[in-house]
Amino acid sequence: VQLQASGGGLVQPGGSLRLSCAASGFTTDYYVIGWFRQAPGKEREAISCINNNGASTYYADSVKGRFTISRDSAEKMVYLQMRTLKPEDTAVYCCAAGHSVTFWGRLSDYRYWGKGTQVTVSS
Repeated sequence: VQLQASGGGLVQPGGSLRLSCAASGFTTDYYVIGWFRQAPGKEREAISCINNNGASTYYADSVKGRFTISRDSAEKMVYLQMRTLKPEDTAVYCCAAGHSVTFWGRLSDYRYWGKGTQVTVSS
């Protein structure tokens, strides 16, 4: 089982990035996929989630209206389109998969975790 986030980088405030999460080794159709981030000195936080068929999405208030999550089940990919980025979005972003997620924002509900990708928003 593997999850790998990619697409991070350095971007100016107001800019955009698209993160990708590639899944392998399990049947992703049965899993909820979430995006999380951890800024220096802060706890990891859930920022977005998409259910197994892509019909339902969830966002933290801090990113609502700026970030969009989507998934391509055939390719086992989940994307996070990030727009209007702010310096406070700077963090390591990672994705995770959960089969029995009862609350999307609860980290312990996710079973598989991938390594993260660094996003730095700075001028």
